[in-house]
Amino acid sequence: MSSISLKAYAKINLTLDVVSRRPDGYHNVEMIMQSVDLWDLITLQEIRQGIELDCNIPDLPRDEGNIAWRAAQLIKTEFNIEKGIRITIHKNIPIEAGLAGGSADCAAVLLGLNKIWNLGMDVKKLQALGKRLGADVPFCLVGGTALAEGIGDMLTPIKSKEDIWLVIIKPDFGVSTKEIYSKLKLEAIRNRPDNPRMIKYLETGDIQGISSSLANVLEEVTIPMHPQIHRLKEELVAHGALGALMSGSGPSVYGIFADQEAAKRAAQPLRGKYGQVFVTKTVSNGIILSSPDFFQ
Repeated sequence: MSSISLKAYAKINLTLDVVSRRPDGYHNVEMIMQSVDLWDLITLQEIRQGIELDCNIPDLPRDEGNIAWRAAQLIKTEFNIEKGIRITIHKNIPIEAGLAGGSADCAAVLLGLNKIWNLGMDVKKLQALGKRLGADVPFCLVGGTALAEGIGDMLTPIKSKEDIWLVIIKPDFGVSTKEIYSKLKLEAIRNRPDNPRMIKYLETGDIQGISSSLANVLEEVTIPMHPQIHRLKEELVAHGALGALMSGSGPSVYGIFADQEAAKRAAQPLRGKYGQVFVTKTVSNGIILSSPDFFQ
């Protein structure tokens, strides 16, 4: 096998709680992560040497500034691989959005190279490598719905209903995750998630309960810096969302809708106001092989 194509799925946070700061600069979190049907296409092709990276987004780094490039370098170093790889990324997931697009691409490179070079790594080994590259990478490798603890790498799968319909809006600005976490005052957090309650609603498929239990403590930092995020949440609810939340450190906001038609109706007027509006749904996978005739 000398080439492979994979779909790398975005994630949202249904809940996000920050428990404590760690000496290594990370934070201990307790959050529920959910894969959604919005994906990048990653194609890996073996070359004679080196790492080449191309992308349909001009501003994305083509070198070690890109986490997908670093994933390839880590694999080559760990396994003493002399052959090279060309990484082609067709991005659909917005960048700097709080949707783990970079981590998903990284996970796809790890999984794809494991297959191309027959490295024989199981999921646990892949996740251990992924953790060295980014806190969201272990989740992106498996996807679905999970309670994430530690820095986000300790995962407990949750059985949940698929096909919960969403509208995701990415505002026309980005935020720095590092800056948001640095400004969070743990002792001042007012609205912490109730993760056990959210898990119960997910397991029973109670969409009203899920929608009423959305909570993200990072909103307390990001929204005062960018009040538009609060207005986006209000606008989604005004257009029929059962609940709305900022994902990750922001700035993307999503709303949960009763069904696909309700989501489509809400998205129509929003697309006239905001550049990046996606109608999507929850899915149970993180990375999957793309069919060879995908673009035919």
